[in-house]
Amino acid sequence: MDIASLLEAALLGVVEGLTEFLPVSSTGHLLLLGHFLGFESTGKTFEVLIQLGAILAILLVYAQRLIDVARRIPTDPSARRFVLGVLIAFLPAAVIGAALHGFIKNVLFETPALVCVALIVGGLVLLWVDARTPTQHYEVRGVDGPAHAWVDGPRDGARFDDAMRFPLWLCLAVGLCQCLALIPGVSRSGSTIVGALLMGASKRAAAEFSFFLSMPTMAGAFAYDLYKNRNVLSLDDIGLVAVGFVCAFLVALVVVRYVLDFISKRGYAPFAWWRLIVGSAGLAGVLVYG
Repeated sequence: MDIASLLEAALLGVVEGLTEFLPVSSTGHLLLLGHFLGFESTGKTFEVLIQLGAILAILLVYAQRLIDVARRIPTDPSARRFVLGVLIAFLPAAVIGAALHGFIKNVLFETPALVCVALIVGGLVLLWVDARTPTQHYEVRGVDGPAHAWVDGPRDGARFDDAMRFPLWLCLAVGLCQCLALIPGVSRSGSTIVGALLMGASKRAAAEFSFFLSMPTMAGAFAYDLYKNRNVLSLDDIGLVAVGFVCAFLVALVVVRYVLDFISKRGYAPFAWWRLIVGSAGLAGVLVYG
């Protein structure tokens, strides 16, 4: 483990922290950057394990809300419904990801051109969804009391504006959309956000539910990948992961605190254009340099 490898690991950790909770595909960025840097990790495990740093960042930011939910579970049906909704959303990708783990790591992770195409297609989809979901806001009274609603283009109607009160069918729909993110470059947060937006969630609520869903999803991916590669990881691998982990944690800690406000004001178009730029540049690089 030399200095150059440590610097590459730190750079990849920074990129992970910057992109994990944005709809731009952190895994796609890591795979492309690693490809052009010549960075090789054992079993492509580095790219998965450093996500734990981002998980801890969002756990820290949302600690008070999560503790509050945990305290209310025995007495509050809405708290139990929220936890159940996140678990329901988590299960589809967990089952399919475990079943296809070898194919994903050995084939999809090793195809940079696929990552670039997924980034471009995802950017176009995100532009379309963002354009049809303006953030015009008003207040209505629903079954459970005051609630927020959003206007979606020419079709007026109530929308889901509280990520902790999504109905269970919406949670399942978002979870099914998350399965698309098993293709590197699609983006876990991007697929879940687009799914929620198309089902009627507000931009902020869609992003926030994606945050909550990331906790079991990324923790599960970390634990499963660590288990599958427990016999092949070396001390050098662990050192590189540790560096990437710390960098991802510190950067994600800053990103999570500001991304929701940014999305509320600017929407998702900036991220869509970023995907198009990175995907196009990466595809050109793959075609020219291999």
